[in-house]
Amino acid sequence: MTTSSPSPAPQNGPAKDHGRAGRDLKAAITSAVVLLAVIFASLAFWKTAFMFVVAAAVVVAIWEIRKGFLAKGIDLPEQPLMIGGVVMVMVAYFWGPAALVTATAVTALAIMLHLLRRGVDGYVMNATAAVFTLIYLPFLGSFVALMLSEKGHPDWTDAVDFGVLGIAAFILVTIASDIGGYIAGVLFGKHPMAPVISPKKSWEGFAGSLVSCVAAGTAIVVYLLEGEWWVGILLGLIAVVMATLGDLCESVIKRDLGIKDMSQIIPGHGGLLDRLDSLLATVAPVWLLLHYLVFTR
Repeated sequence: MTTSSPSPAPQNGPAKDHGRAGRDLKAAITSAVVLLAVIFASLAFWKTAFMFVVAAAVVVAIWEIRKGFLAKGIDLPEQPLMIGGVVMVMVAYFWGPAALVTATAVTALAIMLHLLRRGVDGYVMNATAAVFTLIYLPFLGSFVALMLSEKGHPDWTDAVDFGVLGIAAFILVTIASDIGGYIAGVLFGKHPMAPVISPKKSWEGFAGSLVSCVAAGTAIVVYLLEGEWWVGILLGLIAVVMATLGDLCESVIKRDLGIKDMSQIIPGHGGLLDRLDSLLATVAPVWLLLHYLVFTR
């Protein structure tokens, strides 16, 4: 009979104690404002520029996760993943879902062929981790490109850019989930949701996320997208569940790797992937919902 070994100690160095907030709030808010300013500025002036932001984020996230995997002796093929990831984002934006699926399959095969150069030892482990990374980062991230490329219903006026509105809706509803959960968790959090995986995440925080996410989703769909109120409720429910699962999954990855944060490139937040976890998990189902119940209704 085997017994589970304790999770390895985080390797990012001792963390400062920021109380129940769990982070440097001033630095976190400043970083979030800067990131949002970059996103909405690119959308406002030339929306295609936002694809370069997404592509850059994919590249940085791949660099971060490769660095984390090295702690377990897993050596991802960084360059093929980065090049293929950028290609996947771009073809999704310009040519749609079919092109994204094709680019993903071709990139996966190219990565497996590339790894043949390293020989037999560790091939299955590295190839499996590489394909996992391919799906987790560039494939899910490419749904942002699909969202931005939405044209909307023909009856809508040309002045309405469905792609930009969809991106705004997706980001805002995910932010609402994070803010609602953070506030409720700090003020009322007593019952851990998954103490082994994420000790600071509580059921009270999840309830706060649920309320804020459904309220934001309803307001966004009704007033921003001019859709039905029940679609807004469905949007909020999907977003809060997927955002929470995305956060928990990334926490599991970090605990297994024995690290606290993927990197320290964003003050107050840690790594870029530490901020993208909820967004990556949320974007695909949100795009699917909006595409069929709002964009093409």
